[in-house]
Amino acid sequence: FLIFIWILLCYNYIRKDKNMNVLISRCLLGINCRYDGKNNKIKNLREKFPKINFIDVCPEVDSGMETPRKPCEIKNSKVINIDGEDFTKEFNKGSQISLDLCKKYNIKIALLKAKSPSCGKDYIYDGNFDKNLINGDGITCQVLKKNGIIIFSEKEIEDFYSYISAK
Repeated sequence: FLIFIWILLCYNYIRKDKNMNVLISRCLLGINCRYDGKNNKIKNLREKFPKINFIDVCPEVDSGMETPRKPCEIKNSKVINIDGEDFTKEFNKGSQISLDLCKKYNIKIALLKAKSPSCGKDYIYDGNFDKNLINGDGITCQVLKKNGIIIFSEKEIEDFYSYISAK
């Protein structure tokens, strides 16, 4: 019985000390991969959470799209750029790459770029390229949600901090 208690205590100690993997939009780490060649770096993110392994992804770049690139938005379930070219295939490929990373690294939480046609959570642009937001999720966000990944956008950074700190 004492051996069982000792094993349980050791397991809990090891489990608490283990680093957590979190999927993150690459641009939030300061990497210039946005459509306009810029980034959306969240300052001091790694310093605040040194025990988190941030597994970065840019579904658009990872699917083969260039940086910079023409802006894309979702309209009628298709992803089109400002010239009307269809990039749905690339966005679907990027979402699968993101999901594969979650499976490979046992990721249950993601911190994604708000309003993006890939990563946007709760609000995305309406597909008319006039900066109007509508309720909806980006392609990658949709796929990750369907697979049980908990999603935060950088607009919910305080909620993310609270959630991670409680883990």
